[in-house]
Amino acid sequence: MEVRIGTSGYSFDDWRGNFYPGQIQKGKMLDHYQAYFNTVEINSTYYRIPHPAIMYNIVKKTKPEFDFFIKANQNLTHHRQDFEQPAEEFLECIRPMVDTNQLKGIIAQYPWSFKYSPRNLEYLRLCRELMMPHPFFIEFRHDSWLRQETFAMMKSEGIHNISVDGPRLRGLLPPELTTTTDTAYIRLHGRNSEHWWNGGALRYDYNYNEDELQEWKNKIDKLQQTVKKTYIFFNNCHLGQAVKNARQLMQMFEF
Repeated sequence: MEVRIGTSGYSFDDWRGNFYPGQIQKGKMLDHYQAYFNTVEINSTYYRIPHPAIMYNIVKKTKPEFDFFIKANQNLTHHRQDFEQPAEEFLECIRPMVDTNQLKGIIAQYPWSFKYSPRNLEYLRLCRELMMPHPFFIEFRHDSWLRQETFAMMKSEGIHNISVDGPRLRGLLPPELTTTTDTAYIRLHGRNSEHWWNGGALRYDYNYNEDELQEWKNKIDKLQQTVKKTYIFFNNCHLGQAVKNARQLMQMFEF
């Protein structure tokens, strides 16, 4: 089983002095990042769909073996109205990653307010169609999706499930590692219960300790016979804690 570890984004001002050199320019951050990691999530596409030229400039800075996962735009996952045209624009913007075979998946993170229903289950099928032919990964926030109907549909449609680690709050997903394909995907958001519902950067202000990271390593080790690849991304990006924890977990895997 191949394991790849990275962070949810890389272009953060508050990583200067923590991970990046203090005076580093934005345009040099990816160069520094890929010296330590071989995969990254691009989350800025959730807020705004960039011109393909911007994505091309990102790709050309990376090695051919560097992997990208791109977050779907909010029109698809949160607004869920008039999303057809934005979906076309999104697919066009990620073409530079597709052309170099470095796009490994599209992440669709649905909000806590998006709960299970037969109608919403069908909407997920539609999203899968719109993002074809690219690998499609779904992250749920509400625990109503944890049912047989959900995972049966995802398996039949070839949709990858994203397992999460977050605060232990009612209605959120528990830290369970569930796969629907031969690729496992884990996003670690931190366990900041106090600030979770307030949103903002403090939601992701959390530093995992060694025991908490070992919990996830133990779960991943058990997948050796059932999956081919495992991707792990740290989203506790406040003050560069994601980088620190990602590198800790890499050391646990001895790479």
